[in-house]
Amino acid sequence: MASFSVAVQQLDWTTVHVRVTGALDHAHAYRFDDTIRRVEHHRRPACLVVDLSEVEFIDSSGIARLVAARRRARLNGHRLALVRGTRVVQRIFSLAALEEAFEFVPGPDAALAPDGG
Repeated sequence: MASFSVAVQQLDWTTVHVRVTGALDHAHAYRFDDTIRRVEHHRRPACLVVDLSEVEFIDSSGIARLVAARRRARLNGHRLALVRGTRVVQRIFSLAALEEAFEFVPGPDAALAPDGG
């Protein structure tokens, strides 16, 4: 079983960075979802950046939690940006026809507002 961790960092006044490492799969998807929901509820960011650059594997459970986060972002009026994952991870988004459904950025700082918040 691949290791998993999720870390939360405030990038600026309006942007929260959630870095995911390891496997975002059935075994870890709901822990990830709980973290995202806590960030949304307690910090209420204008922009939530989920960093997939260190995700080794993602399955349908992980994708489903990201789709749910995107739906909540739209309903609650905040921006959800994903930092591109490895080729393997991006291939899953491609196979699921979800590349256009998400905003992908090259790194966490790319999601910051031009004026710094």
